[in-house]
Amino acid sequence: MDLEKLEKSIGYEFKNKELLKRAITHVSFANENNVKSYEKLEFLGDSILEFISSKYLYENFKELSEGELTKVRAQSVCEDSLYAVAKKHKYSDYILVGKSEKANEGNKKMAIMADCIEATIAAIYFDSGLDEAEKFIISNLKETMEYASKHIGMKDYKTVLQEKLQKNGEVQIEYKIIKEEGPDHDKTFTAEVSCNNKILARGEGKSKKMAEMQAAKQALEE
Repeated sequence: MDLEKLEKSIGYEFKNKELLKRAITHVSFANENNVKSYEKLEFLGDSILEFISSKYLYENFKELSEGELTKVRAQSVCEDSLYAVAKKHKYSDYILVGKSEKANEGNKKMAIMADCIEATIAAIYFDSGLDEAEKFIISNLKETMEYASKHIGMKDYKTVLQEKLQKNGEVQIEYKIIKEEGPDHDKTFTAEVSCNNKILARGEGKSKKMAEMQAAKQALEE
């Protein structure tokens, strides 16, 4: 497998190519081919990611309280943001999955793609140490963390809107992505929220989730 394009995209060249290969090997492929999967790498990568992101937030957002830092980390270091990183680097072109998983496009599933990013973090750590792993994490999640720091509590807008709209009984709330603009690595999404088929508001964001949150926020403000 030619992994040079992936290495070029993530900005890191492995000394031990097998580490990168393992980081993109799903358990379904591993079982069929008697090789190691990314599961143990992902386990360690998750811990490294939490530590490095916590360290970055602690050092760069001194004005935030412990509770606010926890919220920012939860918003920015999550499956959605890791999936966005994987999409940016086209991980689905490289992820190795077994036959049944391949039939279901497992290489494009959010959870699997996000897991591969955590596994890559651990693979870089084993290949070159913590500093290189930190470079990878910050280069890919810095903007997301900075955005989250300016929108603390944003994750609650959809919940708050739902509670307000359902105060007098059940209603049908629906979110739709109505527009995608920009290149794959820098897309802007526009979401629309409606209640009982009546459009309430629209919002934009760098991910579908952020666009939906902004739409909910806009609906609350209006």
